[in-house]
Amino acid sequence: MAEEAAVRAQAEAVRRLKQDKADPDEIAKEVTKLLEMKARLGGDEGKHKFVLKTPKGTRDYSPKQMAIRERVFNAIITCFKRHGAEVIDTPVFELKETLTGKYGEDSKLIYDLKDQGGELLSLRYDLTVPFARYLAMNKITNIKRYHIAKVYRRDNPAMTRGRYREFYQCVNDRRILDGMFAVCGVPDSKFRTICSTVDKLDKMPWEEVRSEMVGEKGLSPEAADRIGEYVQLHGGLDLIERLLQDPKLSQNKLAKEGLGDMKLLFEYLTLFGITGKVSFDLSLARGLDYYTGVIYEAVLLQQENDHVEDPVSVGSVAGGGRYDGLVGMFDPKGRKVPCVGVSIGIERIFSILEQRVEASEEKIRTTETQVLVASAQKKLLEERLKLISELWDAGVKAEVLYKKNPKLLNQLQYCEDTGIPLVAIVGEQELKDGVVKLRVVATREEVNVRRESLVEEIRMRTSRP
Repeated sequence: MAEEAAVRAQAEAVRRLKQDKADPDEIAKEVTKLLEMKARLGGDEGKHKFVLKTPKGTRDYSPKQMAIRERVFNAIITCFKRHGAEVIDTPVFELKETLTGKYGEDSKLIYDLKDQGGELLSLRYDLTVPFARYLAMNKITNIKRYHIAKVYRRDNPAMTRGRYREFYQCVNDRRILDGMFAVCGVPDSKFRTICSTVDKLDKMPWEEVRSEMVGEKGLSPEAADRIGEYVQLHGGLDLIERLLQDPKLSQNKLAKEGLGDMKLLFEYLTLFGITGKVSFDLSLARGLDYYTGVIYEAVLLQQENDHVEDPVSVGSVAGGGRYDGLVGMFDPKGRKVPCVGVSIGIERIFSILEQRVEASEEKIRTTETQVLVASAQKKLLEERLKLISELWDAGVKAEVLYKKNPKLLNQLQYCEDTGIPLVAIVGEQELKDGVVKLRVVATREEVNVRRESLVEEIRMRTSRP
């Protein structure tokens, strides 16, 4: 049959891609296609078949992957808390009108929900607009907050993974961009749409960006060429000083304000000693409509290593800026609340760290168990349960195998496999002597510890330096 032949051909195509070590995203796409083709064939009994897969652009996380993910979250949260941040949460969906008109051309990526109960709802697209709504609702004008939660976008995601070494911050200012557009001859009505095109310069060469401006957005070739002279510039304080003397930009009020603030920002960056990691980049645009001042992104640099394959970029892994007008859009009196923020792309950072872990063959622990309570003889289940109860009550992270009479070798192997550092062994002799045999899994050293001192001994041996 033709359908079966098509399935065989698709299976062969998948096999070739895997053999050639093609891009993982391309392989996943073709595997999905193969599964769907097989599902359409159905079974002999005519039973309905469906493909077991996650929706496009989503993924499951195994315990090992979640351990890596938690490592990323912990590093970020620790940093936030070090700077005095508080945490909030908001609903996963908002009234549709709350999100409408805040994202420019990206508004088409918002997930709208079916009308249920008379309210038109949409899944949140980011955490910034819900935050602005939260501030206006609660009349808050001063808060340093962080918010870690999922957002939803109807785009066509692709994740290229590579090994990278460090972040590089790019900064610009919306006022500088708007001033630049004005002096280059961009009509006011085209500022936002041209800004959205400029934002693609990290993914497309200037020639393609210029072509989109002129061919799709209707900008004059002369204006596009003038923009091209500016957006390919990047540097530091020297560039800012040069642009402050620029005969065109220096006459534009918005650009002059933006450049003045950018100069002040770089003076602060000098005090923090991080100007070497920050670049003033006139091509940085960030497509969202609500930005009013400084904007920035963190990108990754390819690791310098002779053995690394061709350089591959995953693009921005963090971004944000100033949005002084957003809260006022929700306030009945239009009161402005100055805001500035940053969003960190957890998924991209996780993907990079995951590959780095795989390459290093680092063993990842998926639990934090400090000790396994074990027994060397049969009929000691009750004694194991008594001991583990004591440990749990004392706040010790402990496990026990869920078998009545497990072999000691199996219990020790479980510790090896899961990375549990200690084994507390109870036996008939230990019970008589009032001690517990504590075994260090890595060195196989064993020591008898008085039962009343066991908790303290475990804590001492598992505390981090």
